Amino acid sequence: MSEYIAEHVPDGPRARTRNGVLRGALKDGVASFLGVPYAQAPVGALRFRAPEPAEAWDGVREATDFGPTAPKRPYAPPLDALLPDPEVAGDDCLNLNVWAPWPASQEGPDVGGRPVMVWIHGGSLKHGSSAVPVYDGTAFARDGVVLVSLNYRLGIEGFGVFPDAPTNLGLRDQIAALTWVRENIAAFGGDPDRVTVFGESAGAISIAALMASPLAKGLFRRAVMQSGVPSARSLDAARRTTEVMAARLKVPATAEAFARVDPERLLAAQTAVTGKGNPVLSGHAFHIAVDGDVLPDHPGDLLVDGASADVELLMGTNTDEYRLWFVPGGHTEKVGSVGQRLLLRKGRIPPDVAKVYRAGRPQEKPGEILGALAADKLLWMPLNMFADARVNTRGAAATYMYEFGWPSPVLDLRACHALELGFVFDTLDRPETRALTGPDAPRDLAAAMHAAWVSFAATGDPGWRRWDQARPVMTFGPGLPSLVEAPREAERRAWDV
Repeated sequence: MSEYIAEHVPDGPRARTRNGVLRGALKDGVASFLGVPYAQAPVGALRFRAPEPAEAWDGVREATDFGPTAPKRPYAPPLDALLPDPEVAGDDCLNLNVWAPWPASQEGPDVGGRPVMVWIHGGSLKHGSSAVPVYDGTAFARDGVVLVSLNYRLGIEGFGVFPDAPTNLGLRDQIAALTWVRENIAAFGGDPDRVTVFGESAGAISIAALMASPLAKGLFRRAVMQSGVPSARSLDAARRTTEVMAARLKVPATAEAFARVDPERLLAAQTAVTGKGNPVLSGHAFHIAVDGDVLPDHPGDLLVDGASADVELLMGTNTDEYRLWFVPGGHTEKVGSVGQRLLLRKGRIPPDVAKVYRAGRPQEKPGEILGALAADKLLWMPLNMFADARVNTRGAAATYMYEFGWPSPVLDLRACHALELGFVFDTLDRPETRALTGPDAPRDLAAAMHAAWVSFAATGDPGWRRWDQARPVMTFGPGLPSLVEAPREAERRAWDV
């Protein structure tokens, strides 16, 4: 580990990074270092600016509490009861956490460093943080992985589009955090050449953008995309939410003007403008922008053309993604046959495709069929096409697909969006996880899914056949994990028009 050493001392584990010495906490052979700055606080002259490296400190810095979270508002009811979103006050929101097996040095096959996983949280680019209890990294460290989770700027602060500020600041933050990992993770026993990035929803969208970005080249070896696809907008389209907020605030759509607005008033305007939409029903939202810098082109086009073809990839979705957005708000009950037809037309879903879904789901209500169609158009179909493109790229690294299908009994959410998170992190015992899973989620399924993610990070193989023309998908529930070839093939083929 050269000059970057890890220490085990009576008053807590210590790690010497390039910025200084950290002191964390130790429990059952797992060390945690929380709230570690990877960049300077994005306030004052650094607000709406690209992240600057964190400053060094003297002495020992305590790292036993989560750092400040990015400015945000909690999820609106009723999702607030299902998706915990803690807030930690403070300006230094560009921080990360590390969980590591301790002591950091070891003997055996990983003597050169343990596999590293870097978690990028979701939340529609406006919610979430690394302090969410579901994302506790203890189980990964217990199983030999150095787990890193990070905060990045959200909402208008991270994804506003202004003529006088850099674009994609939230993505730039993620790149800065990955650079910190590259430079410092050996101090925690991690191998900087064996980094896997993984994320869910907006976190997975971010990972697709990182895979497409020349600025992130070489910062990771493997990637996991959970319920998210390559997605971005043109600068003009991505700027629209900024302009609507500016009109509401009655200020120019510039970073200079927004920086003068009281932060609480800014968050209130952001909530008012973006609060009525969701990923399925659309509405004003924040998007990653094709800016010619972080992203030279749409990430989908760049990835299909071979960007990051050397990165091993695991990706998939949940069977009933749409139910997180449709069921708590009653949309499955409110949408009738006429409303379904109108919304299908608005969503540009061909009638012939809808006909196949209706025939294959005779017991489902119009709102449920609408949700399934929208979710498949948004997630399942793009991931299938991306996987196919990777197979057809000469020399591309392996691609693996999964589907999470265990049905939660909570509110009849079934295998909804975000339900797999507690299984991946093996945190089913956390009350915050049980808000979505209920108290009796199958531990053996969590053990299997978590083990697959650990295996992928360590070896590049999660334990099943890589994607090929037979379309193998590992399904996690209901029941035991099983490999299924071409699930719901009639519905998938209906989109090939």
